[in-house]
Amino acid sequence: MIYLDHNATAPLDDRVLEAMLPFLKTFYGNPSSLYRLGRAAKSAIDAAREQLAALIGTQPGQIIFTSGGTEANNLALAMLPLQAGLAVSAIEHPSIIEPARHLQSQGHQLTLLDVDANGQITQDAIDEVIRLKPGLVSMMLANNETGAVQNVAHYAGQLTAQDIKVHTDAVQALGKIPVDFNRLGVDLMSLSSHKIYGPKGCGALVFNKSVTINPILWGGGQEQGLRAGTENVAAIVGFGKAAELAKAEFAERHAHLLKLRTLLEHGLSAISGLTIFAEQAERLPNTVQMGVCGIDGEMLLMQLDQKGIAVSSGSACASGFREPSPVLVAMGVDPDQAKTAIRISLGIANTEAEIFEFIKQLKSLIEKG
Repeated sequence: MIYLDHNATAPLDDRVLEAMLPFLKTFYGNPSSLYRLGRAAKSAIDAAREQLAALIGTQPGQIIFTSGGTEANNLALAMLPLQAGLAVSAIEHPSIIEPARHLQSQGHQLTLLDVDANGQITQDAIDEVIRLKPGLVSMMLANNETGAVQNVAHYAGQLTAQDIKVHTDAVQALGKIPVDFNRLGVDLMSLSSHKIYGPKGCGALVFNKSVTINPILWGGGQEQGLRAGTENVAAIVGFGKAAELAKAEFAERHAHLLKLRTLLEHGLSAISGLTIFAEQAERLPNTVQMGVCGIDGEMLLMQLDQKGIAVSSGSACASGFREPSPVLVAMGVDPDQAKTAIRISLGIANTEAEIFEFIKQLKSLIEKG
């Protein structure tokens, strides 16, 4: 199998698994317990928090571990004061769009920030948001479909200067481009473990201490009273180890991914009728979303799967729907053209030989029509 869907999930790093194993069997204590086994689990969580904080340039006490990016996003939006307005970009992940629409149904005014043809938020959209002055603005750091990177730091500076709180979904950006919470200047940031070769079922919400967060899970006092429930110790340990590796190997990984993406795009340029979406935007080094005129994206995905190649037709969290990608539609892409899209997202274990094989098989399938 040639696996080219790392934005959906990345394989678990063997070194991460090794770090997790003791906490799946030997050190099984509840972190809230005071005896030795409990203290060992609590210490492991604290160490993981420090590892993640080192990767994103913040303090461990600003990190709340969650069950993943979706929960982190929902928790971030839950901070919205009663009746306060909310603004989110039109290209957000479903785990932002859906809770935003739920808040709208509860009486909050919802504004969608427009993006340009390259999937990037416009200054006009920010100016309009400043005029409306919502309680919270959420804009993703990098898009999961196109890979387009937003100028979050620039816009966050304008918004926070007007006392507007800012959240960014940095799930896809983490480990692929530099992510520094303080330099971004946001109030809240969501992260996920399994996008950086850690385990599924673990994420984090990073927050500025000036923000009041409203829990969405009530119970015990875990995670500063903001996320009740016995912690998933092994997964948190894995997230911490994955963060440590992402920091240590960042330059090497980034260069490798960019080299593969350049090679891929060179091969794609020879295919007639092929479009790379958001091609002119700054993009993640591992992501290419493309479409071929007259070729159904999901059909092409299944044909590639039969050839032993795994790609995506868009967001894995919105799969199964035949509607065109809302991200591409927001960018002004014709709905029929949007249905041609497939996404190739590279990982650190991919090779040049795999890229050549993918291009060969893709050309063959397109020629067959």
